Amino acid sequence: MTLEALGWDPFFAGHFAAGATQGLVPGRVMSEHRGQYQVETTQGEMPARLTGRVRGQAATREHLPVVGDWLALEVLDERPPQAIVRGVLPRKSKLSRREPGSGRDEQPLAANIDTVFLTIGLDGNYRVSRIERYLTFAWSSGATPVVLLTKADLCPERAERVRQAQAVAGQAPVHALSVVTGEGLEALAQYLRPGHTLALLGSSGVGKSTLINHLHGSDAQRTQAVRAGDDKGRHTTTHRQLFVLPSGALILDTPGLRELQLWDAEEGLATTFADIEALAARCRFADCRHRHEPGCQVKEAIAAGTLDAARLERYRKLSHETHSAASIQEMLKTTEGRQRRKLAKMFAEMSKRPR
Repeated sequence: MTLEALGWDPFFAGHFAAGATQGLVPGRVMSEHRGQYQVETTQGEMPARLTGRVRGQAATREHLPVVGDWLALEVLDERPPQAIVRGVLPRKSKLSRREPGSGRDEQPLAANIDTVFLTIGLDGNYRVSRIERYLTFAWSSGATPVVLLTKADLCPERAERVRQAQAVAGQAPVHALSVVTGEGLEALAQYLRPGHTLALLGSSGVGKSTLINHLHGSDAQRTQAVRAGDDKGRHTTTHRQLFVLPSGALILDTPGLRELQLWDAEEGLATTFADIEALAARCRFADCRHRHEPGCQVKEAIAAGTLDAARLERYRKLSHETHSAASIQEMLKTTEGRQRRKLAKMFAEMSKRPR
């Protein structure tokens, strides 16, 4: 397989120039499971392991390889072939969330994704708030979001739900589809270009693996039915993996997301809620909180019926979450800086000791 078929382009080639002079080869991470990497190169697929140096240079999990990353590899002269990771190339995009639970760290999910299919089931999974959260997440990543409303065959009111989704999706396309009946699947062809990397994100049970199997033309991913009564799915996909489709596109399946807490999402928030941001820019006071302040254009739009009050509340919730994550990032930067200075001082003192 050629590098171009894997998504290689001048951006990555430029950053790999130094590695090429050192006898290294580029490879893309196709899957990662419990710290074990499978990479695809022009020499074929092989396992790759991190060196202690690469691990040591990674200040946080953000700097460790994830599925979709391009790596500088030293291919060992062994059979079967294996590789050592000598470096991670800069990323064009990064899907990253705040660590689930009460985590205070970043959890990267994937890298170098071109288009994100935000998969929402037209059943009990459907929430306008979920669409807005996923859009905020996706626009912050550097990838382009597309909203997929799956299981259209199970939803009599799908036309209304499509209208609701389009009303909040802004620039992102919205497609309703059903793998069972074939409805809407033809609209996906425009995204299935050779070398183009897609990712499927969504809760368990929304049909991500079923859709991949359809696009792949085989049972590439195991599937299970959702639980009766609550439409919640079982975790069929247990790790992240890139598949090459017959069209030449690459697609990433991910385990179902029970939580999607935002991280570094200011840009995505502004894009998803561009209507509110535009109104807020015209408020009389720069620090207007859109509650009782005079001259508030946001409240005037609600009174005029051109802005839904529920949308403003959802914006407030995501804005609070985004600012909270930003505060944590600033704290972590300060802590990491202190740790680096302590280590530098320790090494300097060690170098002065007589041997």
